[in-house]
Amino acid sequence: MNSELDALTRRLIAFRDARDWRQFHAMKDLILSASLEAAEIMELVQWKDDGAVEQAAQDDPKFRARLAEECADVLLYLLLICERAGIDLGEAATAKIDLNERKYPVEKARGTAKKYTEL
Repeated sequence: MNSELDALTRRLIAFRDARDWRQFHAMKDLILSASLEAAEIMELVQWKDDGAVEQAAQDDPKFRARLAEECADVLLYLLLICERAGIDLGEAATAKIDLNERKYPVEKARGTAKKYTEL
C-alpha cells in the first residue's frame, strides 16, 4: 500500500476504534455512506453552470474548503471499505489506471470522450 494511504488508514482505524464505532461499520453501511458523501460533492455544484464551478474551485476559499471536506469524507469511507474488504486501495488504483491505459490507447482516445467500446 502507498505509505501515505497506509498511515492515513491506520490513523482512521485508531480514531474509529477509540470510539468503538466498528460495530456501526457494516460493509453495506460503509458503501452507502461513501455514495452519500459523493452526493454531497454533487450538491455543491447543483444548479451552477460549469464556468461558475470552475471559477469557484480556483478562487473561492469557502467553496474549496467545503469541496476538500467532502472529498476527504469520500476518501475516508473508501479507506474503511478497503480495510474491511482487505483491498489495497493504492494497488487497486494502479491496476485500474493500467487497465484504462489498455482500454483507451492514446492513439485512439486522444481528444474524444467516446467509451472504449466505441473507439
